[in-house]
Amino acid sequence: MGCGCLIALLVWLSPRFALVIMQLFTDKLSIAMDSFLMGALGFVFLPYTTVLYALCYAPGPGGGVSGFGWLLVAIGFLLDVGSWFGGGKQAQNRQAATS
Repeated sequence: MGCGCLIALLVWLSPRFALVIMQLFTDKLSIAMDSFLMGALGFVFLPYTTVLYALCYAPGPGGGVSGFGWLLVAIGFLLDVGSWFGGGKQAQNRQAATS
């Protein structure tokens, strides 16, 4: 299925929305994730990492994520961590501005 550009655009806009679209219209998440729990936890806590892992996962013998795929997964993890700590910093700035 050739919808890579559409998924990339959705990930940029909202990784959780992209996960929902991927679950509804492709089988990438069910192939890449071992269990529903793993996908659900990724949806809640690490959405960028989960999307990029599913996109980089290659099924079959000797498959999985390798090489450049791990770099993309690491970038997704950094985006997730940045969104956690960036949101906290913005909240502190708002609190300081209103005080």
